Amino acid sequence: MAEDKKQTKKKEKKEKIGTMKRMKADEKKDYKPLPRDEKFVEEEAKKLEETERAKAEEKKEEAKKEEKKPEKKDKDKKKDKKEEKVVLEREYVIPLRRGVQKVPRYKRAKKAIRVIREFLVRHMKVYDRDLRVIKIDQWLNEELWFRGIKKPPAKIKVIAKKFADGIVRVELAEIPDAIKWKIQKEKKRQDRVKEVKKIEKPKEEKETEEEKKEEEEKEKSVVAAGLKSQEKAAKQMKHTTSGAHAKTTSPVRKSLKK
Repeated sequence: MAEDKKQTKKKEKKEKIGTMKRMKADEKKDYKPLPRDEKFVEEEAKKLEETERAKAEEKKEEAKKEEKKPEKKDKDKKKDKKEEKVVLEREYVIPLRRGVQKVPRYKRAKKAIRVIREFLVRHMKVYDRDLRVIKIDQWLNEELWFRGIKKPPAKIKVIAKKFADGIVRVELAEIPDAIKWKIQKEKKRQDRVKEVKKIEKPKEEKETEEEKKEEEEKEKSVVAAGLKSQEKAAKQMKHTTSGAHAKTTSPVRKSLKK
């Protein structure tokens, strides 16, 4: 009985599959593509051409904008620097002696910089404890290295400013007279450089067609004169007794007179 049921189920499946195949074949026979008007095809082709032209024009405009971008970027950077907001500003007297004494003498100034960074990471709400976030000022660095690598100061007064980016910039709170003089000197030097750049702007001299022709003629005349001088020198060498290869050839052996 079980075998008869299995055979009947197989026959039913085969019949279903056969009917489905027949239906699909009939559909393929009956299918005919819709006729398309020539006008409709021409309109579509025109639309495609217009879209391609528009895309090409957009690409050209983007390329021109990218060429002009670097100047704008510099201006934007300057604006961003001015517009940076100070989130937190504090003044600290940072003790350095205890941290510096843990290290040999020839590493003490470097260790002092690290001590300042570790102190500010704790106190300026830097949650990642990333020491790279803290940027030490040039003049603070000079003050730490003033007496050399072996004798950094025991403590230092500092102003720390935290910006919206998360960067902390550290400066000297009490600037000594020697460093003030250096800062003024550097500002004057920078101002002079700016003035010189404004005055000496290279003017692009456009050469006319006549000037170009004159230069080409001069070059041709120089080449012709060189060729003539070479020909004269060659003729003179031919007429000499020793010949053109007098220096390279060995001396000619002559028979003795009897």
